[in-house]
Amino acid sequence: MAAGTAPTTSLAPGGRRISWQKWTCMPAFLAAALLATWLWFRGARLDSIAHQAVDHGKVWLALRQHVQLTAISTVFVLVIAIPLGIALTRPWLRRATPVAMAFANLGQAVPALGLLVLLVIWLGIGARSAIVGMVVYAVLPVLANTLAGLRGIDPTLTEAARGIGMSPMGVLAKVELPLAVPLILAGVRTALVLNVGTATLATFGGGGGLGDLISAGIITQRMPVLILGSVLTVALALLVEWLASLAELLLRPRGLEVAT
Repeated sequence: MAAGTAPTTSLAPGGRRISWQKWTCMPAFLAAALLATWLWFRGARLDSIAHQAVDHGKVWLALRQHVQLTAISTVFVLVIAIPLGIALTRPWLRRATPVAMAFANLGQAVPALGLLVLLVIWLGIGARSAIVGMVVYAVLPVLANTLAGLRGIDPTLTEAARGIGMSPMGVLAKVELPLAVPLILAGVRTALVLNVGTATLATFGGGGGLGDLISAGIITQRMPVLILGSVLTVALALLVEWLASLAELLLRPRGLEVAT
């Protein structure tokens, strides 16, 4: 390295080069924002109603419920959308693609709150209705990106793989999926952020989460409670987006990544 030249990237596990700004800027911003919110909240004057909304570990309980709703719904989205996207690119099921995409688009066409109300009527009050609604709402980006990633592969690559004697499963596992990973991960990243936002509506179906704080702040007209719930929701969404962007860079196959 020439004298006076500062390194601009760090070497992540697996040889991926990620800039130090990518590692540090978002965590530093979130830490500063959360610290400022905590200091402000400590100095705010809370009456008995506000204390009732946040005392006895209710903030941590709401945060834990929100993370659980997001994680469980995202796992179900991946289990449903990625295998379905792979199946829809196979010749024996390709004709069903328009029908599957129509159902996936229907999930986002229906307002999230209206969908949750219908699921509560069908499944009852609780986290199960919220999780089902979040899955239906977030399937589209993962499914669409899986289809786009697999369809965008140069046919000559798959033909060459078959030409050297690879089985259909071998072509899928060693050629198609690695090349489609960047787009699939981008869809997963979008679904994660969608689920964090949609999880706030779980409170209207008895599913808990940070929506409980937001709803309590609005109903009781207690601004500190409302701001606390909103800031925690935004911070969680930004944290999830940052972690997903790192995973997207680290899991990208060698030869496809660029220094960022």
